[in-house]
Amino acid sequence: MEDMDSDNRLGRFLSARRALVTPEESGLPTGSRRRVAGLRREEVAMLAGVSTDYYVRLEQGRERHPSAQVVDALARALRLEDDAVDHLHRLARPVAARPRGRTRSEPVSPVLLRMMEGWHSTPAVVLGRCLTVLAHNALGRALFAGHTHSGDLLRLVFLDPDARDFYPDWDRVAVNTVAGLRAAAGTGHDDPLLIATVGELSLRSEEFRRLWARHDIRQKTRETKRFRHPQVGELTLDYESLTVNSAPGQQLVVYQAAPGSPSEQALTLLGSLGAGDQRPTESTTESTKDFRT
Repeated sequence: MEDMDSDNRLGRFLSARRALVTPEESGLPTGSRRRVAGLRREEVAMLAGVSTDYYVRLEQGRERHPSAQVVDALARALRLEDDAVDHLHRLARPVAARPRGRTRSEPVSPVLLRMMEGWHSTPAVVLGRCLTVLAHNALGRALFAGHTHSGDLLRLVFLDPDARDFYPDWDRVAVNTVAGLRAAAGTGHDDPLLIATVGELSLRSEEFRRLWARHDIRQKTRETKRFRHPQVGELTLDYESLTVNSAPGQQLVVYQAAPGSPSEQALTLLGSLGAGDQRPTESTTESTKDFRT
């Protein structure tokens, strides 16, 4: 498991991402005596236009603040996507850390809850910084109901016994979930909730541990996702993830089926099946406690 308390986050990130780039992708000869699948340190240095000694110091934590130009050059050498490039810049220029020892509460705005309750044909959930379901509307509740970890999407993916059945494209969902967790965490790895979450998942899920070590960074934005719901069968839904400006760290995720599609009909059926379980708006956040781990 990654040492969450280590302060050499820049070096760990560079090392992890270097291991994921093959020489072929970078136009380098592979040779027959390579001992690593990814790039060597000297190869990254050459591609980025810096000295090998300087790059080694970056990975070892003896140099921690490369210039913006060097960061961009390293990002190109490591073939990073935009979210990962932004993360690398933050690692090179970290902000002052928040005092440790406190777990931040994550209350959901009553106004947002009222808005969500009015979306009768659209599942919606509010996620916290570790992908815990903080609130949902009736259809959002119905979409994820019935699992051991229905109120915690991270644990649903990696710890629920029926996760691979619920998510037909589980491999892709798992990669994106961990990348989204890293993006949501940013550089704030001293968050007690994140430390506890990563520690538990690393111990209980080998697949989570492997994916966390990759240091993939990808904001949860929009995607098409397939579900195999135990009551209404297969659903193909588009989702959009929106940041909640009044509560930094929270995400509002809204799902929608294509008009006239079988998935739209399935959502309508799902809504009718749960029609007798409507909850007053003010108890929405309380109801999620039934799903917490």
